[in-house]
Amino acid sequence: MYHGLQVATPRTRIADIRLVSRHPEVYEPCDDSFALVDALLADRQYLASLRPSLCLEVGCGSGYVITSLALILASNCDTKVQYLATDINEVAVNTTRATLQAHKVDADVVVGDLVSGLGKRQLNGCVDVLVFNPPYVPTPDDEVGVDGIASSWAGGYKGRAVIDRMLAIVDSLLSSKGVFYLVTVTANNPGEICQIMRKKGFASRIVVQRYTEEESLHILKFWREALDETLDFTGPALSSPRSSSFLQRSLSRLVSFK
Repeated sequence: MYHGLQVATPRTRIADIRLVSRHPEVYEPCDDSFALVDALLADRQYLASLRPSLCLEVGCGSGYVITSLALILASNCDTKVQYLATDINEVAVNTTRATLQAHKVDADVVVGDLVSGLGKRQLNGCVDVLVFNPPYVPTPDDEVGVDGIASSWAGGYKGRAVIDRMLAIVDSLLSSKGVFYLVTVTANNPGEICQIMRKKGFASRIVVQRYTEEESLHILKFWREALDETLDFTGPALSSPRSSSFLQRSLSRLVSFK
């Protein structure tokens, strides 16, 4: 099993797992959380090159990912960044706030279903970095969105109930230079997700793929196809900027389409 032993450079910090707040009703950092942070680490120079103004995590849980993102950008970017995070679980919101405070990171954290709790904040077209570790486990649909920790993993049919709702609003949230990182597993049919986003004008890549004892994880990255990603900081695992075909070829080897 992968245990999330990310190696940051001397200048790049991520959240200290010992300072992450815990609660029995909140999803703790696990393989998927570590893989997502690894993807952000791998893309740290690219993220810095975006010079983001607004970063948003949907489904923040313990706060491990949003805290790590803030620390990564603080180490690599000299611009002032606003951080927002949401979770449908009020206990998770309080847990994230405690984790942020322990790392001396400022962020607005609110209770809400996806972005509904952000009220009058004008997010449309403003989010430069969007991250989402969704409830992706296939379950009966009536388990989706229930109270407590189950809301962090119960994903309905094919684990896609919440993912598909998020895909429907990504285009309206992201800025022209915005990028979206999404955690998926094989059961979610990542190839189909990429096809849906391609129809909306987004190119895609696999940033991290990882096998655990329970699942095969894919951290997908989406950006507007018209945006020319001129620098490739992540090495040979990621192909040319507009190569969604590379993603499809990779997934054809890794994903069983149903």
